[in-house]
Amino acid sequence: MTLYKSLTKNLEVIKKRLTSQDVVFFEFKMGKKDALLIYIDPVTDKEVLGRLVVEPLSNYKGKTDADTICKRVFSPQATTSPDVDSVINDIELGASILIIDGETTAVKIDLLKYTTRAISEPPTSAVVKGPREGFTECFKTNLGLMRRRIKSESFVIKKITVGKYSKTDVAVLYLSDVADDTIVKKVVERISKIDIDGVCDSSYISKCIVEHKVSLVKQVGNTEKPDILMAKLLEGRVGIIVDGSPIAVTVPYLLVEDFQSSEDYFQNHYRANMQRVLRLISIILALSLPSIFVAAQLFHLQIIPINFLLTIVNSIKGIPLSPSFEMLFTLLIFEILNEASVRMPKYVGMALSVVGALVLGDTAVRAGIVSTPTIMIMALSGICLYVTPELVDTMSFLRLLYLVVAGAVGGYGLVLLTCFLLIYLVSLENFDVPILAPFAPMKKSDLKDTLLMANLSTTKLRPLSLKPKNKVRIKNDES
Repeated sequence: MTLYKSLTKNLEVIKKRLTSQDVVFFEFKMGKKDALLIYIDPVTDKEVLGRLVVEPLSNYKGKTDADTICKRVFSPQATTSPDVDSVINDIELGASILIIDGETTAVKIDLLKYTTRAISEPPTSAVVKGPREGFTECFKTNLGLMRRRIKSESFVIKKITVGKYSKTDVAVLYLSDVADDTIVKKVVERISKIDIDGVCDSSYISKCIVEHKVSLVKQVGNTEKPDILMAKLLEGRVGIIVDGSPIAVTVPYLLVEDFQSSEDYFQNHYRANMQRVLRLISIILALSLPSIFVAAQLFHLQIIPINFLLTIVNSIKGIPLSPSFEMLFTLLIFEILNEASVRMPKYVGMALSVVGALVLGDTAVRAGIVSTPTIMIMALSGICLYVTPELVDTMSFLRLLYLVVAGAVGGYGLVLLTCFLLIYLVSLENFDVPILAPFAPMKKSDLKDTLLMANLSTTKLRPLSLKPKNKVRIKNDES
């Protein structure tokens, strides 16, 4: 529906549709004509609006068509809004709308002003060496952080609005001469097709664009740091930034990403290799140690060294629970403590540590409910699990599954479960990229930056698993 020439009629129609009390209808004289300025109070910079719009137009006596007024307003973000639906939509998105009596086209002016937190180091990605900036909840700030790092005409940002009620801005970021066009097209199409009431966080987008909705492992990467997002874009990935979320999403995702850290690239690669091997060993221990211990006690006593076996026998005297139920009980206690430590207010966190470590742990051993080796193994498993924090969700579930299989079938069940898991991972792919690449399928050139890391100067090619257009990322005198 087009706007009426009567300002009074336009005011009446818009007021019927916008009933919220934070919508401001400001009428003023523009020369001899009446003008109406509509904006949402909490998200508009009223001081700038008065200085750039109301003040210069108050004494204006020239032409009043929308195109002319756009040039008279001291704002580069002044455009036209042709009908009532566009006007309503623009106001809901936070724009200020100027309607002039006798004109059927409104003027849209973007003067948003949100209160945001300052840029700081993300709590989940602290580093000793390297950049410390992290994304915030402000959409424009996050895009600015990326623009500051990538100064190239190939850097493309596509904006999409998602959410029936939230109308959340979503940006797709990529390098046009690096990222595969098919992957970019799929990402944009899947985001554009999302029909949802509202988007609260980037995780909503990541859950909607993946191919396997009930996958055991995650299918998208995520980061809170612009330097990491920049590095992934340079390799050929596509980034997604969502307004209101400090976490950026990247696709395609490779499982090996979670064994890497941004700090690996800012220190000696020998040290980085040692840390990556430690991460791999830690995740293996976290996953298998409790289940192997239970399976050995119930089905394979012969694999336990005699001295350690005597220690176990002495420690489990009087324990009423079987090894499998004892380990499950201990795992349950650790999961409860972990959940409480996350949800509990920080000022009582120390009290929780004392209660969990001293009261529950020590008292449970003294009371003969659980044995000392069980507590030690579960504690070691829990510590190892958080060496790779991005895999905590998946590995926590797998640890429980391994533990149940170990108590029911023993070591043979663990071998079969591991085979099934590997088969599942090998067959899993997203955006036509296998999640176990570059190991399955094997791409030798990509192995220089996986579980082991070669010197940066020797990694001349981008990961071929990501199908980049431009495969070369480092050129030297020898190439």
